[in-house]
Amino acid sequence: MRLVIADCSVDYAGRLTAHLPRAKRLLLLKNDGSILVHSDSGSYKPLNWMNPPCTIERKEAGPEARELGVVETWLVQQVKSADMLQINIFEIHDDLEHHLGEDPGLIKDGVEAHLQELLAEQLELAGEGLELIRREFFTDIGPVDILARDPKGGHVAIELKRRGEIDGVEQLTRYLELLNRDPVLAPVRGIFAAQEIKPQAKTVASDRGIECLVLDYDSMRGMKTETPTLF
Repeated sequence: MRLVIADCSVDYAGRLTAHLPRAKRLLLLKNDGSILVHSDSGSYKPLNWMNPPCTIERKEAGPEARELGVVETWLVQQVKSADMLQINIFEIHDDLEHHLGEDPGLIKDGVEAHLQELLAEQLELAGEGLELIRREFFTDIGPVDILARDPKGGHVAIELKRRGEIDGVEQLTRYLELLNRDPVLAPVRGIFAAQEIKPQAKTVASDRGIECLVLDYDSMRGMKTETPTLF
């Protein structure tokens, strides 16, 4: 990875055009071929960037550019499209290059198994008076994450995902169809729970009479005071 702090201007040409006037910025060149232009504000989001694969051609500034103070021009061309960045370098203040090595990737904290464990201990978040029957309730087509009993004696099947999409709703629908064939369990209603539920998944769940529960993982671990929303 190469980090260059430079006075520069940036012009983008592609699906639209954009111009960043001269200012001191951080240019981040990654080994995957991408380049990102950062300022000292705006959080993590770059002001402009070029995704890989792309090529970078460094050229000496032409006569007109030199008159304006440009010492070098970087032409960044997207390989798969006509998108281009032109970065005019006026002055380089710092230039650091370092090989970071292979990255093991992000290890995510709020995994489904831990969410299941936490919700089983905090079933009141899914409904007042719910009583746990068991986690990983076995069926012929796979285990239901949580099976519970409500105060009226009805049963509730809860399917948990870290990210709720239509596939998860379909999975819970199949469980409910099977569970409701059992006269000992029927009627069984469903709750689809996740840290984030896509709008399309909410629509499908609502059409099938399935409730959606958005879980706040940090709150469930006692790190925040917000409570999940059931709707």
